[in-house]
Amino acid sequence: MRITYLVCYDIADDKRLRRVFKLCKNFGDHLQFSVFECDLSATEKIRFETSIKDIIDSTKDQVMFVRLGPAEGRGDRVISAIGIPYVTMDAPCFVF
Repeated sequence: MRITYLVCYDIADDKRLRRVFKLCKNFGDHLQFSVFECDLSATEKIRFETSIKDIIDSTKDQVMFVRLGPAEGRGDRVISAIGIPYVTMDAPCFVF
């Protein structure tokens, strides 16, 4: 069974930030700067978490997995925003 997660991160170093961003793009949909929606099997989640642990500095960085429930039968994704309207994020991450 696939479970949907919001994956949100706060990375202190630009090089690690780029690496985490690229990794997240392989596992889910980019929603907002440091937020991804990922439909993962148990095996994929373990592989994803292991890969992230290899990148981040656990004393300075944080990655959160927010479980939203089963991917199947969930219905359509509905995203609303206050302020700047939500738009699909297809742009690459640039850090200067």
